[in-house]
Amino acid sequence: MAKVAIIDYEMGNLFSVERACEHAGLDYFVTSDKKALLACDAAILPGVGAFCDAMASLNKFDLVSPIREFIASGKPFVGICLGMQLLMSESEEFGAHEGIGIFKGGVKKFTTLKNGNYKVPQVGWNSIYPPEGANGLWHGGNSPLKNISPGEYMYFVHSFCCVPDDKAIIHTLTKYEDVEYCSSVSACNVFACQYHPEKSGARGLEIYRQWANIINAGGQNE
Repeated sequence: MAKVAIIDYEMGNLFSVERACEHAGLDYFVTSDKKALLACDAAILPGVGAFCDAMASLNKFDLVSPIREFIASGKPFVGICLGMQLLMSESEEFGAHEGIGIFKGGVKKFTTLKNGNYKVPQVGWNSIYPPEGANGLWHGGNSPLKNISPGEYMYFVHSFCCVPDDKAIIHTLTKYEDVEYCSSVSACNVFACQYHPEKSGARGLEIYRQWANIINAGGQNE
């Protein structure tokens, strides 16, 4: 069975992610060790908190380059909430900060995307849906969302969101107030989502199960 590393850099909601992995039948372990990460078959980068603090923690554990190397190897990789944001090239949260840089683009506050008096953070349930014309890719391809219906509700907690330069990697969109934003991305072996599947009930756990199928088949997201 494939070994899955849950990356611990002291800013992740590890307990919920561990329980979701257990539910999906994944053989997981929690690690801050770069050698253990690079030796495993798949990895999850969870995260809660501020972008700059998270990057400082990743650098403290010398995990930034190993994460880049791991993703470049083609092994399945998932980023969750802050873990998705960290994959971007930069963030404007508490100043300008460099990210891991897997995807070009920024992490921006809702008010940066559109002027308005938005209550942040967004906390609670909201729906996800594919970009126009992408429904076939979502449900016909090898996606962790393969069994999730467009419009399904997931659980969110965040004040910032990802704005990738390459719109083709946007896997789902979500609307908060009158701002439509990217709520997940998918490119080759990487799937990352702003919402918390592990806190999203049965449908969220289905995402973990589908990702487990992708891992065990040795495949990639489409």
